[in-house]
Amino acid sequence: MISKMTNMCVYVLNQDSAFDFYTNKLGFKVKMDVPMGANARWLTVTPPEQPELEITLFPVAVGRMFSEETVKLMTELISKGTFGPGVFSCTDIYATYEELKSKGVEFVKPPTKEFYGTEALFKDDSGNWFSLYQQ
Repeated sequence: MISKMTNMCVYVLNQDSAFDFYTNKLGFKVKMDVPMGANARWLTVTPPEQPELEITLFPVAVGRMFSEETVKLMTELISKGTFGPGVFSCTDIYATYEELKSKGVEFVKPPTKEFYGTEALFKDDSGNWFSLYQQ
């Protein structure tokens, strides 16, 4: 039986830019940053209060994983904000919203009361969108 998730992947258009966004704007901690050949690295970050969840910032680039055609399609889809890989929770959504906005995080929905709690939506620097949630 599955007991928990320990790793997830977020496809990013530029690892260096994503590194800056996730660490300096969201405040995540680097778990692994290991070179993997020419112009590649294994880069994972964790939310500060959930170090057991590693988020791999995986570059969309031509190579062993992706063909040129696939990279073109994925880049277009990610840039358009097609993917919403997850939900991050916080204890004070209004303060977190203001803090992240002041760091330049782009919100596409301000904190709004919903039937399940209060939610805001933001995009990372590649175009992936996330829900920020407070119960």
